[in-house]
Amino acid sequence: QVQLVESGGGSVQAGGSLRLSCDASGTIWSIPTMGWYRQVSGKQRELVADIVGDDGPKYVDSVKGRFTISRSNAKKTVSLEMNSLKPEDTAVYFCYAKARATWRDDLEIYWGQGTQVTVSS
Repeated sequence: QVQLVESGGGSVQAGGSLRLSCDASGTIWSIPTMGWYRQVSGKQRELVADIVGDDGPKYVDSVKGRFTISRSNAKKTVSLEMNSLKPEDTAVYFCYAKARATWRDDLEIYWGQGTQVTVSS
């Protein structure tokens, strides 16, 4: 099984910056996709950014130009640098990954525990 452990997050004023990191561990044959979702209470989880294989990063329109996602394949980590934060970025941010535990397994989706990001005006 794959475990995802997030770090970072916290509280910041509008215009500030935060960095989220996520480390994948456990039995991992391949982990082609890693990224971040966020969720506001009472709303659906929203894809913020991800990196699939050798494709370039993808972002939801609302964070383009402000957030930067990066991956270290060797270390099986993904990070999200968040700049020019706005109050509407306030949410619980979840690391996610699509991975195979062994070569025989299908791709499965794994989630981190979530980390709170709060941006005050």
